Amino acid sequence: MPLVSSNYSPPLFFKNGHFATIYCGLFRKVNGVFQKRERLPLSDGDFLDLDWSDSIIPSKKLVILLHGLEGDGQRPYITGSAKLFNQNGYDACAVNYRGCSGETNTLYRSYHSGVTEDIKEVIDHILKTKDYSEIYIKGFSLGGNLVLKYLGEDETVPKEIKGAVAVSVPCNLHSSCQKLLTFNNILYAIRFKGNLIAKLREKQEWFPDLITDSDIKKIKTLKDFDDIYTSKAHNFKDALDYYTQCSSLQFLPNIKVPSLIINALDDSFLGPECYPFSEAEQNPNLYLETPKHGGHVGFWGKHNITYTEKKALDFFNQLP
Repeated sequence: MPLVSSNYSPPLFFKNGHFATIYCGLFRKVNGVFQKRERLPLSDGDFLDLDWSDSIIPSKKLVILLHGLEGDGQRPYITGSAKLFNQNGYDACAVNYRGCSGETNTLYRSYHSGVTEDIKEVIDHILKTKDYSEIYIKGFSLGGNLVLKYLGEDETVPKEIKGAVAVSVPCNLHSSCQKLLTFNNILYAIRFKGNLIAKLREKQEWFPDLITDSDIKKIKTLKDFDDIYTSKAHNFKDALDYYTQCSSLQFLPNIKVPSLIINALDDSFLGPECYPFSEAEQNPNLYLETPKHGGHVGFWGKHNITYTEKKALDFFNQLP
């Protein structure tokens, strides 16, 4: 599929990728979204919390929203998407990953960039308990990697899944990790690492034999966290094995559901391998848009509707 040309041109301040990232992540506010929480028991004894918001009219269409690293169902990029979709005939289901809904999950394991088995359980649950004829998925950052991996790794995607949009996607996890470890991203890395270690200390109270103070002291970078916790808790050899197995890039050629990737060229979280130009050109179901500006899950827009929120709605509405 030919690459999608982009007409995104924000005001001057938002042409700075860091400003766009920080503003939309820390200062944007979204009001008027009314969510109802459902707890979904998982097959391994753990749970996920789903935050539902309804269309202003009865709907047979649903969008599933997947947040990024250390996000949740109340982040502005999630509620902003839910609000616009609700206003345009879609119900929304915001998935909180294990341990991300304000309550520690019950198992030693948690979530990561490739845990598509949890997404499958959410979709199976929805298909069994709801009556939607059209289901769409929108993922951000880590959540974008999840949706693309899910669509490309399995031949049996339910027929109700009609389309997907993935925003600011680290398609190559190792490449993205290397970028996050650069000095340019030190403040983001410190924030992520602080949140992850705080959760790990909560885990330590539940599993003192599996997480020691010595282990936690060894975590100096995000890669260290993946070496010491993520890989061990989820049956990978080490961080590099985790990145290799879970990067969505390798699954893009197999995607059969119309899917749009929007990765800004000034996204400081994404390395060069995170822009899958050749994969998009060779797969008629894969669309790639690379705006010059936008930052990481930024994309400021007028009337508090981001560019990617409007773009996702338009993309889903035009699908057959």
